[in-house]
Amino acid sequence: MTAEFSLPVRVYIEDTDAGGIVYYVNYLKYLERARTELMRTFGLERAAVSDAGWNFVVSEVSLSYKEPARLDDQLRATAVISAVGGATVNFHQTVSRDDSVLVAGDIQIACVDRGTGRPTRLDADLRKQLEATLAPTEKVT
Repeated sequence: MTAEFSLPVRVYIEDTDAGGIVYYVNYLKYLERARTELMRTFGLERAAVSDAGWNFVVSEVSLSYKEPARLDDQLRATAVISAVGGATVNFHQTVSRDDSVLVAGDIQIACVDRGTGRPTRLDADLRKQLEATLAPTEKVT
């Protein structure tokens, strides 16, 4: 599997403000879609919800907005797994237009028990799959 997952995204009128510029929160939606589709490549049909009783939730976000996207732009949202912990997965993500990075940042998701909302360890097999995408020095124990 490749380390970076890329998803094409078209900017629609619903994504923009009155000036035709993408509203800042919509970048989070683009990044969510890329993470979700990346996690599907690991066999998670419903990438945020497991039949085993756990959910993935966003626990940390740090983004830098560099350039605006505009109505009808063709963008690319990417996701790269940057670290895997006992109950967390960290991603480095970008939204780009051609060769220009418009938004870049890091997002952490946590595995939580659906009933209690408390952190729970990642499934061992899933964790191994996720770690296999990392360079050896990037693994978190």
